[in-house]
Amino acid sequence: MNDIYSLSGKTILITGASSGIGRQTAITLSEAGAQLVITGRDEKRLNDTFISLKGDGHLQLMCDLTNIKDREDMVSKLPKLNGIVHAAGVIDIKPVKFIDKGDIHAINTINYQAPVLLIQALLFSKLLSEKASIVFITSISAHLGAKGFGLYAASKGALTSFARVLALETASLKIRVNCLAAGMVKSPMFDVTTEAISEEALEDNEKLYPLGFATQIDIAYGVQYLLCDASERITGITLTIDGGYSIS
Repeated sequence: MNDIYSLSGKTILITGASSGIGRQTAITLSEAGAQLVITGRDEKRLNDTFISLKGDGHLQLMCDLTNIKDREDMVSKLPKLNGIVHAAGVIDIKPVKFIDKGDIHAINTINYQAPVLLIQALLFSKLLSEKASIVFITSISAHLGAKGFGLYAASKGALTSFARVLALETASLKIRVNCLAAGMVKSPMFDVTTEAISEEALEDNEKLYPLGFATQIDIAYGVQYLLCDASERITGITLTIDGGYSIS
């Protein structure tokens, strides 16, 4: 019997696969049968992900997506794609009164500009198959206020808005575009966040998550759903995985 949640026969590009959510997503999707192209900036960590993948025929490409030459070189080596997961991103927790122009440029270059220009290049090169699925990893901070998250929230909010427009522009090709907005996830980025707040504040924050903080595999399973044939009529939406935080 055909497994509608299987990714067998699909070639999927994952950015930011060298660590965190991107790494776990790559492993999970390989277990679901996908053939992967993984990218990242850290050669050792990217290779660690690569050797953890299940199945054969995967490809790893070192790439700094903020570097035009790197991006163009990577795109030139890509096969036809059935899916993209853009998990690359950074976080910068800083009160608004301490933000400067350089901070805005730094986070937007990675969290917004890089994925937009990558998608543009893929569309221009006609590397996305009909019925391909694009998934952007965003954040609930794009929809809910949190002190110190102005830079991060704005970059993810911009990406969320871009995804809606992209969904309309690619609908004629049956290409789907969705976001997965994560709440607090136990990952390397989680460690960065916890370093910026007290242990007491972290405990108080966790109480706002009725089902607790998510794990990386929770996010990976959500991504798998948005990539598989079971979600072929879903586009332009944001799937939220936040343990109930948004309704608490």
